[in-house]
Amino acid sequence: MGAELVESIEHLRQRLTEARRANATIGLVPTMGALHAGHVRLIEEARHECQAVVVSIFVNPLQFDREDDLRRYPRRLDQDRQLCDRFGVDLVFAPAVTEMYPVPPACTIDVGHLADHLCGKYRPGHFHSVATVVMKLFGIVQPDRAYFGEKDAQQLAIIRRFVADLNVPVRIVGVPTVREPDGLALSSRNAQLGPAERQSAIALFRALKAADRRIASGDTDAEQVKRLAAAEIPPDDPSLRLEYLEIVDPETMQPVTAITGPVRVAGALWVGSTRLIDNVLSLGAT
Repeated sequence: MGAELVESIEHLRQRLTEARRANATIGLVPTMGALHAGHVRLIEEARHECQAVVVSIFVNPLQFDREDDLRRYPRRLDQDRQLCDRFGVDLVFAPAVTEMYPVPPACTIDVGHLADHLCGKYRPGHFHSVATVVMKLFGIVQPDRAYFGEKDAQQLAIIRRFVADLNVPVRIVGVPTVREPDGLALSSRNAQLGPAERQSAIALFRALKAADRRIASGDTDAEQVKRLAAAEIPPDDPSLRLEYLEIVDPETMQPVTAITGPVRVAGALWVGSTRLIDNVLSLGAT
């Protein structure tokens, strides 16, 4: 039996009630669709640990700061369902916007200082919208475990924090970033890149790895590491614009000036009209 498509909250809750009666552990993989090998890794982790696996597919309009970005975001539910079938998903929850937001929400999640830097600095309101929709999904599905990719490190840190702060009874599982052979992090937005842009996009990963090498060699000056790493972005490529490259505490997402332990090096790069993000965890001098 393949993955069952569910579009209403009421129907999903009915199906999950049956799973709970069978004492099944429920795993949730929240996505916005356009599934790729990175999502497959999340599904595989959930399938390994849980008896019932739910993949949600919902392009959340609240978290987009540009109408053209929301409009361009890839949507391919039929292909996504086929992938879910192939990897043993039990339920695909694909609600309409009106199902998730019958009225504009008056109550949202305030994520505080965790959104002050990195993507939060350049996308005001983005993370409170992400946290709000994730909290709604937790309320709807009531999973035992939920799976998120480490590529979205700031998102993962924020979700972990609000789950702890609000005593939400779900275990958050972070899954390592899946990459192309040349190191480019898999992303649904990669499909928006033209052939030449795809070749240029690897510059972000090269910059992050350059920072990691400097840190591993003993460089503790964060500003110097960032400056040398940013030099990996070709200045003569007009399709590239580095939005930020920062070195932050892995839990608080706050910038550091002196590197004295593990840090996360994170960056956002515009490749043409497509914004890509990536990060690496650097453990310090070896």
